[in-house]
Amino acid sequence: MAAPQKLPIPGRRNVLITSALPYVNNVPHLGNIIGCVLSADVFSRYCRLRGYNSIYVCGTDEYGTATETKATEENCTPREICDKYHAIHKEVYEWFDIGFDHFGRTSSPQQTEVCQAIFQKLMENNWLSENTMQQLYCDTCKRFLADRLVEGVCPTQGCNYESARGDQCEKCGKLLNPTELRDPRCKVCQNTPRIRDTDHLFLELPLLRGKLEEYINEMSVAGSWSQNAIQTTNAWLKEGLRPRCITRDLKWGVPVPHEKYKDKVFYVWFDAPIGYISITSCYTSEWEKWWKDPQNVELYQFMGKDNVPFHTVMFPSTLLGTNENWTLMKTISVTEYLNYETGKFSKSKGVGVFGNDAKDTGIPSEVWRFYLLMNRPEVSDTLFTWADLQSKLTELSNNLGNFILRVLSYIAKPPGSGYGSIIPDAPNAESHLLTKTLAEKVSKHVDQYLEAMEKVKLKQGLKIAMSLSSEGNVYLQESEFWDLYKKDRASCSIVMKTAAGLVYLLASLLEPFMPSLSVEVLKQLNVPPEMQLSLCHEKGDIERAGRPWDILPAGHKIGKPEPLFKQLKDEEIEFFREKFAGSQADRIVKEEAKAKKIVEQKIVEQLKTTKISDAATEISVTRLDIRVGLIKKVQKHPDADSLYVEEIDVGEDSTRTVVSGLVKYIPLEDMQNRKVCVLCNLKPASMRGIKSQAMVLAASNNDHTKVELVDPPESAQVGERVTFPGFSGNPDKVLNPKKKVWETVQTDLQSNAELVACYKGVPFTTSAGVCKVSTISEGAIR
Repeated sequence: MAAPQKLPIPGRRNVLITSALPYVNNVPHLGNIIGCVLSADVFSRYCRLRGYNSIYVCGTDEYGTATETKATEENCTPREICDKYHAIHKEVYEWFDIGFDHFGRTSSPQQTEVCQAIFQKLMENNWLSENTMQQLYCDTCKRFLADRLVEGVCPTQGCNYESARGDQCEKCGKLLNPTELRDPRCKVCQNTPRIRDTDHLFLELPLLRGKLEEYINEMSVAGSWSQNAIQTTNAWLKEGLRPRCITRDLKWGVPVPHEKYKDKVFYVWFDAPIGYISITSCYTSEWEKWWKDPQNVELYQFMGKDNVPFHTVMFPSTLLGTNENWTLMKTISVTEYLNYETGKFSKSKGVGVFGNDAKDTGIPSEVWRFYLLMNRPEVSDTLFTWADLQSKLTELSNNLGNFILRVLSYIAKPPGSGYGSIIPDAPNAESHLLTKTLAEKVSKHVDQYLEAMEKVKLKQGLKIAMSLSSEGNVYLQESEFWDLYKKDRASCSIVMKTAAGLVYLLASLLEPFMPSLSVEVLKQLNVPPEMQLSLCHEKGDIERAGRPWDILPAGHKIGKPEPLFKQLKDEEIEFFREKFAGSQADRIVKEEAKAKKIVEQKIVEQLKTTKISDAATEISVTRLDIRVGLIKKVQKHPDADSLYVEEIDVGEDSTRTVVSGLVKYIPLEDMQNRKVCVLCNLKPASMRGIKSQAMVLAASNNDHTKVELVDPPESAQVGERVTFPGFSGNPDKVLNPKKKVWETVQTDLQSNAELVACYKGVPFTTSAGVCKVSTISEGAIR
C-alpha cells in the first residue's frame, strides 16, 4: 500500500528537498552518490527526525544527446536505454538506503506538460529571442551535432584538455559551445564536422539579470549557501550573462510547442531542472502546493559543483521569467569532487567504484554511507582510497561498535555478573558526579549536532555524533563499572542505565547517516523502530537527551547483543584495490584473462601423470611451542584502537609482550589476570611500533563476528607446554615463515562440538586437563 501523499501544512515547517537528477545513461559511481542523492537523503532523514513536514523527490534525467548516443552504442532505442538504466539506478539507491518520497523520471508526460507550460509563459512575457547560430554538422552522419556528440581540444588558456565535450570541459569545468572547440570530431564517426547555420530559441538572461541578482543577494544570505556555490554564481555574474540557447536539433526530448521549431526539442539543461517539478507532480496532483508557495515552503537542493550555475542562474531565471509565484531554492548544498585512488571518478571512462560494485564487495551499505559521509568533499576535493575505507571502518568498529557492544553485553550478563538483560533502576543519577558531567557533555553535543545539521554541515554532524560515542567509551572506562558492580551496585546501575540511554540516543542521531545500523541497534535494545527518539522540541526529546539515564525505563528488557561491524583484512583491501584498478573496460579484459588462466591450469593439472608429493604431512602440531600463559597486564595499544598490548608470563625469567587484535571482541576487564594458550615460537613481528613476541590463541565463528580465547584449565601450570596425545616431537626454536609451518597446522586447529580445542580431533592437553572455549563450537583456532 502506497504511503499517503504529504502536502504542506500551515503553521509547520515545510521542507522540499531535491538532489541533482542523475543522468540515466550509466551506473552512478560513488562520487555521484555522495554528491547528490546520499547527501540529500541524510538531510531528508534529519528533517523527519526533527518532525518537519518534508518530502524528498528525485529521478533520472533521461532526455538529451547522451541518451541518444548510448542508444546508438547499444543498438536500441532511447526509451529502452532509459528503461534499462532507470531500473539500475533505482536498485542501486534502494541498496544504499536512499529514502525518496518519490523517485521518478523526466521522460514522463508530466514533464512535457510542465516544461511546455513554462515555455509558453516565457514566450508571453517576451523573455525569449530567436537567433541564428552556427553549429557543427556531420556530413557523414547527416545531422547537426548536439554538444555532447562533439569532442575536441579545450580552448581555455592553460587547459588544452584533448577530450573536452561540446558543452563543458571535464578537466577545467569551463562551459563551452561546440564551435569553440579546437580540432573538433564527431563522437559517432570520428570525422571532422563543419559549421552550418541553424535557427534556435534563446533565454534572455541579460534582461532577467535584475530579477536574478535580487533573488541571489537575498537568498544566498537567508539560505546560507555553501561558499563554493556563491563563488561559482558570482563568477558567472561577473563574466556577464549572455542569452542561453534552450533548443537542440535532436529527436529525443521534450518537443518545442512552436510551429517554426517543431522539429527541435528543449535543451536538456533547460528541461532537466524542470524535472524536479514534474516528478513532484507525479507524486501528487496537488504539486503546486509545494512549488508555488514560497511563503510556506523552503526548497533545499543538493548537487556537485559542476551543476551549480544551472541551479543558481539558469533555473531561477527560467522560473522568474514566468512571473508566477514559484518556490525558489532557499539553500543549495554543493560538494566538490570525490576522486578515486590516483585520479578522477569518471562514468564515461569507467574509472572508480560504481554503485553495483559497492554492493558486490559484500561490505554493508551502512559502512559505505559512513565512509562517504565522513569523506564528503564539502570545501575541497577529497580522495577515496581502499586503505582509508579500511581505516575508517576500524574507527567505526572500535569507537561506536565497541561502545554499544560493551554496554549491552554487560547488561545481558546473567544476574550475579550482570543484569539479566533488564535495564536497572537508577535513582538519584543526577547526583552521581561522573554521570552528571557526561550529561552536560551529551547536552552540548546534541546542541552542536542540531546546529551543524540545520546548516547542512553533514560531515560535521556525523563527527559530532561519533564524538558522543567516544565520550561514552571514556565514561565507561572512568567509571570502571566492572569493579563498581561488586563494590557499589547502585553506582554501577546508574552507569549502565545512563550508557544504555546513550546507546538509544546514538541510534537516533546516527539514523540519518546509517539507517540500517540504527534499525539493528534498536533491535538489540528491543525497541520498535517507530519508537525511535525524535529530535522534536514539542516532544521534549532534546531536553531528555541531557538526562540519558531517563531515556530508557527501568525494567525494560533488551534484546540479544551482537557485534555490529566486521573488520576488513589487509588481504581483502588489496584484493579490492587490484580488482577495481583501471577502467571498467580494463577490468573486463583482466577478468577474461584470469578465467582463461584458470581453465588452462585445470587442463595442465588433468594432464599431470606424476603424483603430488605429500610434503605437507611432514608438518605436524608438535613443531608448535604452545604454552599455558598468564596475562599479568593489559592495555589498549597507544596507536591502534583495535589492539591490546599484553604482558604475559609463559614460565620464563621475564614476561613476553604480545599484541592482539581482540579489542572488538573481548572487554578489557575480561583480559585481566587470565590464563591463556600462547604460541611462543612465532617469529617476532612489529605491530604499529610495538614488537609482539608471541600470539594468544583464540577461536572464531564462521563469519568472524565472534571471537573467544582458548582457556587452559584453571589449575594448569603457567609455562607448561600444551601437548597432543599421539603426536610426538620437539618444537622448532623459531618457526620459519617461508615454510609456512603455522599456516599448514592452523587449518586443522578447531573447537569441537563439546567446545574442546583440538588438532585433527585431538584435544589441547595440559597436566590439569583439556583446554576449551566458552561457546563457539567448530570454530577455527588461530
